[in-house]
Amino acid sequence: MKPIRLTFLALAAIALTIGASSAMAATATKADLDRDSSEAIAKLTKANPLAADAAKQAKAVLVFPSIVKAGLIFGGAYGEGVLRVNDQSDSYYNSVTGSFGWQAGAQSYGYVVFLMNDKALDYIRKSHGWEIGVGPTVVLVNEGVAKNLSSSTLKEDAYAFIFDQKGLMASLSIEGTKISQIKTP
Repeated sequence: MKPIRLTFLALAAIALTIGASSAMAATATKADLDRDSSEAIAKLTKANPLAADAAKQAKAVLVFPSIVKAGLIFGGAYGEGVLRVNDQSDSYYNSVTGSFGWQAGAQSYGYVVFLMNDKALDYIRKSHGWEIGVGPTVVLVNEGVAKNLSSSTLKEDAYAFIFDQKGLMASLSIEGTKISQIKTP
């Protein structure tokens, strides 16, 4: 394939991601995010006993009920979510990811980050933008990690669970994701 064609396809993928993100951002109100986040937490904790244990022990929960990801060499993902403290909405955030490499496709998913201690919660509140991989230690819980964890071994700053994946994309990661506080209508 010629470089011009690849560049055009990459730009088209980025435009698709931005378009999906803009549509999502335009409709997300506090009420929408609160409702969707509550439903997401309930669905995750019902389906995953380790997530239910983490939810009971967590100081706070950062919930992104829907992330839209698309890419063709260049890619991106966007979604909005809620920081919940004591089962109440505290503040609102967005999650933005950019990527480059051999990738093609589109998908949606949700993720929840259980903040297990005051250090992690304070970091989120004080930082103007939190990049996963910088700051509190975040463990991405998949089937392999879950086999080695129990409610008594949850000792890291934060645990992230990805759920409700739909669509086709070669890989899924939250590394390189930047989370920033936003104002919502």
